[in-house]
Amino acid sequence: MALAEAFSFDDVALVKDGHRILDGVSDHIHKGATTAIIGTSGSGKSTFLRLLNRFEEPTEGKIRLDGRPLDSYDVHALRRRVSLVAQRPTMLTPSVGQEVRVACPTLSDAEVLQLLKRVALPDMALDRATSTLSGGEQQRLALARSLAVGPEVLLLDEPTSALDEHSAAAVDAVIRSLVTEDLTVVLVSHDLDRVVELADKVLVLENGRLVERGGPRDVRYLR
Repeated sequence: MALAEAFSFDDVALVKDGHRILDGVSDHIHKGATTAIIGTSGSGKSTFLRLLNRFEEPTEGKIRLDGRPLDSYDVHALRRRVSLVAQRPTMLTPSVGQEVRVACPTLSDAEVLQLLKRVALPDMALDRATSTLSGGEQQRLALARSLAVGPEVLLLDEPTSALDEHSAAAVDAVIRSLVTEDLTVVLVSHDLDRVVELADKVLVLENGRLVERGGPRDVRYLR
């Protein structure tokens, strides 16, 4: 049975200062699956990701979420449904517990601890200072912060690029578990081995154009 579409793109382009960062992108992203966006540096991958929750707006073409134009959604409501975890997340509060509660201040301690466990931080003290966390811990804490709002789509920009292998494996495990819970994951990564292991579908960008798409075992870029 074919998977339902979360996002669809119709001839999407983004032009900045006369430069076409994205050009004529048409495709779709399935619900409840992991889609990886890959390509060389400067090919438009992170920009593409930021279009999906309106941190960037297309200059041309149309993006739809659940069949509805993306620009028709209230942007704040959209970003609760479609949550972005940046490559180097910024800690917004002094303590771990406060960080998870950034968008959901009414979460109980038990609910915060459950979210931390979900991102492989089961022993993290809620009063621990965020300034003392390692890069891997901050990445997973940012993931817990995003999951606290109950998103339908999680956007991950190079989520393991600065992590040691143990932390990266923990993030991989979280991604797999989220997809089994029908969350949609869109992942930008330079780690092609990780893409092969995690992705259900791969989109390859080159100079802002979509040049290849398919399963991770099928696209030439991964061979």
